[in-house]
Amino acid sequence: MTSAVLPGHQPRPVLSDLARHASRLPVLLLLIDTGGAVVFAGGIAGAVSTVAAGSAPVAGWIGLMLLGGAIRGAETWASARVAARDAQCAKQDVRERVVAALFRPLAGNGTTGAAMTGAVDEVEAIDGYVARFLPARRAARIAPLIVGAAIGIASPVSAAILLLTLLPFIAAMALAGGAAAAESRRQFEALARLSIRFADRVRALPVILAFGAVERETHGIAAASDAVAAQTMRVLRVAFVSSAALEFFAALSVALVAVYAGFNLLGLLPVNVPEHLTLGRAFFVLALAPEVYAPMRRLAAAYHDRQAAETAAERIAGVVAAQAPRPPAWIRAGDGPPRLTFDRVTIRYPGTDHAALENLTLDIAPGEIIALTGPSGSGKSSLLHLLLGLAPLSAGRVEIDGQTLPPDASLAAMAAWSGQAPLLLPGTIADNIALSDPGAHPDAIAQVAAMTGLMPVLGRRRGGLHAQLDARGSGLSGGERRRIGLARAMLKRGPLLLLDEPTAHLDRGAETAMIATIRHACRGRTVLIATHSPALAAIAGRVIALDCR
Repeated sequence: MTSAVLPGHQPRPVLSDLARHASRLPVLLLLIDTGGAVVFAGGIAGAVSTVAAGSAPVAGWIGLMLLGGAIRGAETWASARVAARDAQCAKQDVRERVVAALFRPLAGNGTTGAAMTGAVDEVEAIDGYVARFLPARRAARIAPLIVGAAIGIASPVSAAILLLTLLPFIAAMALAGGAAAAESRRQFEALARLSIRFADRVRALPVILAFGAVERETHGIAAASDAVAAQTMRVLRVAFVSSAALEFFAALSVALVAVYAGFNLLGLLPVNVPEHLTLGRAFFVLALAPEVYAPMRRLAAAYHDRQAAETAAERIAGVVAAQAPRPPAWIRAGDGPPRLTFDRVTIRYPGTDHAALENLTLDIAPGEIIALTGPSGSGKSSLLHLLLGLAPLSAGRVEIDGQTLPPDASLAAMAAWSGQAPLLLPGTIADNIALSDPGAHPDAIAQVAAMTGLMPVLGRRRGGLHAQLDARGSGLSGGERRRIGLARAMLKRGPLLLLDEPTAHLDRGAETAMIATIRHACRGRTVLIATHSPALAAIAGRVIALDCR
């Protein structure tokens, strides 16, 4: 079952980068397969003519047939392996670019399901394009000419018949390919929508259960599945029709050659032709005639791979293009706490009507502790994110030790950071703490865990620091998550410490203990703390109150 595309039809520009991963070796192997077909046809023709003449033994011709078959078998195995290797390299390259783009700051508004689909399903969709379509398309330009030339040596008239009937075959492929293109694209897009919807609903399962939306979402996923099934049937209908059309023209061409060869052998042609076929030449022509169309059939069978890859590549290009460039890391010569200066700094996120922070001027001495207070939305977190390259500098400038920081630069390499919602990854508690310093000694990890009050958590879990966590935190409370985030910040001895609401949602006793830990962590660092807590703000040398704009 195949669909078709016009031979030589160029892929869209979004696929041009994939072509460099497809080596010429698979194409060469496909052409060797064509040579094997010529050898096999020669063996058949020689054996038949020898048996008919009753002369020499046919062992040599049978050996030639076996050689041709062996060549074709070895070529099929080798070309599949080489093409699979090329496809793997292409997928690895594209997947690395997609994943790198998804980890960049200021990412687009794509959903988690779209990100997963882009990094997994859509990258896998380019496999067949590199492994099958590109070699088949390149070989289809040369292989029919090789076969036609071999046939032309035995029978120029048969070669002319095949080449003339090849023209309507190509026209049929073009028409069938145009009909299949739109249906195949819609099928892939429907499948992508289903994958994205399913992944996002699985991620939001607690919310769906909490609001009683199970039945509604079940119907939604079922409707998306039905849309994929309906679109798949449309693609299959086009594929069956196009396959029938292609096979009709191929069979017609071979039949015309067979009729010509038979009448020529019998001397019953109604017109004079400048050749008289022998039995061996006639069998050679008949054995090779189907091979003229074999490369075209191979190309038609790989058309869906091209269409899927084209749609996937466009979506992947959109994911990559939607991401902002990675902010360059700021390299600082000194090891001591830095001086920070904010000169009329304004932060405005793209697509928003108002600034998150506007016209802030602030000079922070080396080793000074600054508490940023103010209502939610006043820009406390945005100011910390600006230093990490996670928020845009819309106006003004930031200086570090008197040097102006480039607008897109990040101080993440020298900063210890603890945010409002620390990221937890599947692994042990120790692994999650060590994200800030993967090479940290186990004793250092245990020390910061104790300092941040994690010992009660460790005591309740089998394995202590080596207790396993899943992506949802395995039942950790918000305060316990923050303790892990603070432990990370303490483990990394960066000269700049940035804390975003580190004591939020803690009871009075837990907050008091946490403040003592934070006070210890601030020693020898320049510190910015975004907080609503007056008790935490009290440890700062200065309190800067921000207002909502």
